[in-house]
Amino acid sequence: MDNLPAYYLYPANLFVSPEKYLINTLLGSCVAICLFDPISKIGGMNHYMLPLWNGEGLASPKYGNIAIEKLLESMLKHGARKHNIIAKIFGGGEVIETHHHYFNIGKRNIDLAHSFLSELKIPIKAESTGGKLGRKIQFHTETGSVKMKYINRQIIED
Repeated sequence: MDNLPAYYLYPANLFVSPEKYLINTLLGSCVAICLFDPISKIGGMNHYMLPLWNGEGLASPKYGNIAIEKLLESMLKHGARKHNIIAKIFGGGEVIETHHHYFNIGKRNIDLAHSFLSELKIPIKAESTGGKLGRKIQFHTETGSVKMKYINRQIIED
């Protein structure tokens, strides 16, 4: 991709800019949603860790329902039009082995992304979710293009 300023997006955060940026993040069970308005050329990304805020403590973008809402608000403040916005979803892998189905954080994060974007009537144009591997994402805020690489599991022995 172009030689643009890069921004590393940490978990529980989001980033939107009308300027050209490459937003980078790493995902395991977390989900990142890239929103893009192809008319105004405004893009942004969130990176959330858990699906739903339970109403206690801060309404943080650590939670999917808050992260998606805040990302959309920020996109609109920067000049994007809701009816132009498209979404791309990444992450939600089962990177930690567990035999307890109620954990399934990755799947719950993916399900939340689908239901919330559907409610908002934002179409999902691309997706790479689930599986057993993590992902490295690079989102170009001016073009809406995304580069994704799988992160292989490594076994570390004593």
